Amino acid sequence: MVRPGLLWGAVAGAAGAAVTGVAVGAAARKRNQIGAERRRLATTLSEGETEPGTFPPGEPSSVTADDGVRLSCEEIEPAAGAAVLTVVLVHGFALDRRTWHFERRAFSALTDPRVRLVLYDLRSHGRSERAPRASCTIEQLGRDLDSVIRALAPEGPLVLMGHSMGGMTIMALAEQNPELFTERVAGVALLATSAGEVGSAGIPGALLSRRNPLTRGVGLLARLQPNLVEGVRRAAGDIIWAITRNFAYGDHDVAPWLVDLVDSMISANAVDALTDFVDTVGSHDRVAALPALASCEVLVAAGDADRVIPFSHSEVIAAELPDATLVLFPGVGHLPMLERPVAMDEALTELLRRSAVRAEQQAADARKAGRTGPGRFRRRA
Repeated sequence: MVRPGLLWGAVAGAAGAAVTGVAVGAAARKRNQIGAERRRLATTLSEGETEPGTFPPGEPSSVTADDGVRLSCEEIEPAAGAAVLTVVLVHGFALDRRTWHFERRAFSALTDPRVRLVLYDLRSHGRSERAPRASCTIEQLGRDLDSVIRALAPEGPLVLMGHSMGGMTIMALAEQNPELFTERVAGVALLATSAGEVGSAGIPGALLSRRNPLTRGVGLLARLQPNLVEGVRRAAGDIIWAITRNFAYGDHDVAPWLVDLVDSMISANAVDALTDFVDTVGSHDRVAALPALASCEVLVAAGDADRVIPFSHSEVIAAELPDATLVLFPGVGHLPMLERPVAMDEALTELLRRSAVRAEQQAADARKAGRTGPGRFRRRA
């Protein structure tokens, strides 16, 4: 993500430093203190959710990307009646589809409008297949999203929602297939994401640099000695948990189960699988693709306490799309959908309502012109 170095830092920074001996002593001294704080917060604040990000249960499926990599997916139909929109949810770097814990609950119960949900894990993330390093690019992620839509939502109006690298994935698809956004995509949500100048300065810039020996070294070591790196990561679990809380959320008193959720998503991904994406995030530049979204309802939202992707990146996107709705969450970090779910879902639901109206108007215009409205996926030449 822009500064994925900071969510990545929760993995690579702690693991890499420990592997090289830089943080081993500090880890030993601090582990008990952080562990005690974590248990105290869990006792007082935990929601008690046993399997966050999995309710309501969806119909599992898989989609084969254009290069043969298997993508793990889920489909959730509306509780009652026929859906008027299909919503495709695209998570961010180092996470998985459990990111959408609150949205899958809220959207599956909607009646105005009724929506069908498609969720999936990015390649080399979550339950999806580990991909070759050379294919771990935002360009390929755009083609993967294309494959998911073709397989699981081949017809009807769409709303695409992307968080962080998921937003970049949507931009890559718009760059590759702008006609899809004109013909079928009624709405787009870009949450805590960026259109370019990723990791241009500061700690994230250093971590994303091709010349950074720590980032490259950890990736190489993780490929050569995966058990060693993963063992160190487990041993430094409480410290990584605290780093995750500090960089994922603006509120350091956030309910511990929310930190646990992010920590479990990061921990489920192999370290070297994550380092495979560093170069592509650092070179991401898709400002030129944003005009393809001009025919859609667009929501751009982020927190002003985001230490991973500063709010200024959302302002840049909104400036390129003057009709977009820009939402600022004061004091919120990189995961507004988890840190401020009520406010975030209100904004997203309003986007869905506007998108449903737009889709209906497009369908009416198409009928007048003798077409059938947003129809099947048009193949590109």
